[in-house]
Formats: sequence, C-alpha cells, structure tokens
Amino acid sequence: MGPAFAFLAACAFALGTVLQQKGTLATTSGSGDSHWLIQILHDPVWLAGMLLQASGWGLQAAALDMGPLMAVQAITTLSLVIALPFGWWLTGQHIDRTVVLGALAVVAGIVVFLSVGSPHGGTTHPSARTWWIACLVTAVLVLAMAGLGRTRHGAVRALLFGAAAGFGFALQTAVTKDFVTEIGGGVLALLADWSVYVLLASAVAGFVLQQSALKTGVLAPAMASSNAVTLFAGVILGAVVYGERLSHGGGHVAPAIIGLALAVAGVVLLARAEGPAAGETSPGDSVPAPAPAP
Repeated sequence: MGPAFAFLAACAFALGTVLQQKGTLATTSGSGDSHWLIQILHDPVWLAGMLLQASGWGLQAAALDMGPLMAVQAITTLSLVIALPFGWWLTGQHIDRTVVLGALAVVAGIVVFLSVGSPHGGTTHPSARTWWIACLVTAVLVLAMAGLGRTRHGAVRALLFGAAAGFGFALQTAVTKDFVTEIGGGVLALLADWSVYVLLASAVAGFVLQQSALKTGVLAPAMASSNAVTLFAGVILGAVVYGERLSHGGGHVAPAIIGLALAVAGVVLLARAEGPAAGETSPGDSVPAPAPAP
C-alpha cells in the first residue's frame, strides 16, 4: 500500500501545485511585492490547491509509515510529470517535444531506480547529532538558494526558488517519517517533541519559496528544480539520517544510480520549458516575460 499512497500523493501535489500557480498569477501584486502572499489567501482556486497539497502530505505521511524514504520520495517526484497536462490546461503552459522527452526520462529513471535499486532497511530512531547536522546543512542550502533567487528573474528565478523549496521539502519529508512514529503518544507528547516544530518550520519555508517560484509564471522550471532537489536530497537524507540502502546483489547499485541520473536529466530538460506567452494566462495575471539566463 505504501507505493499506492505515494502515487496518490503525487497526484494531489501535482493538481494542487497547478491550482496554486493559477491563484498566484491572478494576484495584482508583482513577484517583488510580498503583498501577493496575503492576496492568495483570499483566492478560492489557490485555497483549493492548498487543500490538495495538505491531502498530498497526509497521503505521503501514510506512505512513509509503510516504506523507506528513498522509495516514497522517488514516487512523489512523479508529481512533476502529472502536473504538466494540468498546467497546459489551466495556466497555458507550453508542452513541446523537449518537455515530453523530459517527462519520459523522469518516469523511466524513477522506474529503473525503484525496480533495480529496491531501497530498503534503515532505522526508525536516528540520533540527535545526525538530525542537528541534517537540519543545519539544509538551512544553509535553503538560505543560499533563496538569496540567489532574489537577484534573478524569469526562469532562473523560478529554478533557484524551486531549488530552495526542494531542500525544505526534503527535510520536511524526512521529519514527517519521524513524526508519524510519535503520533500515538498523544497531543502533549507531540507538543514536547522537536519534530513538530522542525516540520512546521520546513513546511512554511518550502511553502513561501514554492509560491515565489510559481509566481514567476513558468511552471516546469519551478517544479523541475523543486522535484529534482527534493529527490536527490531525499535520497541522501534517507541514506544518512535513516541508514537506508540500495540492493547490493547482482550489481544493482550502479543501474539504480544510472536510473536516478536519468530522472534528473529529464528534470533538466523540463527546466528548459518556456512559460505561457503574453495573453495566454488568466485575466489579472502579472507575469513578467522570462529573462534569458545570464
């Protein structure tokens, strides 16, 4: 059931993200004005997307309670591919040959990684020292990517903000796996547990950064960078924090890594997608034309 819950989570994340982008594009404030973060809270389309995102998190938590972090993170990365037709339909995103090839590479790479690598094992109680290191390194990476993103525009801005969100989401997913083991202790036990507060902080950081990436109007690069970083960081956290491993028999590790690399190559292709042309977005959108990469 774990893989099934992870796939349903990917579907919820995909449609939720597109609806949230449609909501952010309908705000009147520009991406450099923080007031749009308040305006989206009054948009019913954005709120519907938020409900789907919350449902996706619940489904992902159920999957993490049943399976390894590496596997769950790989499956939920499919949300990038699932979101593409929704983006074409709802926000006028371009679907060309490069995007299709990128989507196929992502799917093929993840299938190879899961079927050949067979992530398994690990502990349910990582050490405090391991958690401290993971949280501090993630925080530094999030701040670095977000700082760079503020100085860029268009697709590059979407990539950097998406990458920053990806690091936050990877930590959120890793902490969620620990969080679900503490739920049975009751409310007071949860309030006294550190994981609740790290979970909230990483979720808020990921949320703000993802909305900033979506505000650029370019869906594929925003989701591509977020999903690629979340996948890679999730695999690393699964190995370092939880001690998860790939199958060693029959030379499975190398093909699994090749599959992971193929998935990331597909993400890179998707990151080259262009945003909707002027006049193709919803009325009231304030989407700047994508600037060429420096």
